[in-house]
Amino acid sequence: MVRRLGVTVGQKDLMSNPAYHRGEKRSMRRSWQRGMTLLEMIIVISILLILMGAAVPIVRVSVKRQRETDLRRDLWEMRAAIDKYKEAADKNAFNIKLGTEGYPPDLDTLVNGVEVQGLKKVRFLRRIPVDPMTGNKEWGMRSMQDDPTADSWGGQNVFDVYTKSNGTALNGTKYKDW
Repeated sequence: MVRRLGVTVGQKDLMSNPAYHRGEKRSMRRSWQRGMTLLEMIIVISILLILMGAAVPIVRVSVKRQRETDLRRDLWEMRAAIDKYKEAADKNAFNIKLGTEGYPPDLDTLVNGVEVQGLKKVRFLRRIPVDPMTGNKEWGMRSMQDDPTADSWGGQNVFDVYTKSNGTALNGTKYKDW
């Protein structure tokens, strides 16, 4: 005899159950055996928490790496525009102010452009990019007359640009030294 849910069921009753003949053993189980136990749920939740704990630092590093990539690209883009402006000024394509050594007076000049020999306006940069480290369009600038390690801009011209962030990169260097 089999005892089921507090009711004694004889062998004959068990054999007469159609689920038994179809091989459906699941329907023959007790109702408490159908769901997950509390212990199983605690184990599953613990495993998920461990996996999430490992994933969070990886996501943080990947976000920082992406911002560093954006910073390198933006710096390269602005420096290339400054170099193109300087090259055009050295070829006397437009008039320059005395004492600027052919470098642009500010970053807005690269965006607004200059008239080349009275024919057309040439722009060297589409827009001033947003600094991915600080979140604004303010960049640190150095003029030709400034000390290479100076944090202040003399205002004569724009020889170089850098981020104003004091953060440290994944490789251990300071962002403002890039």
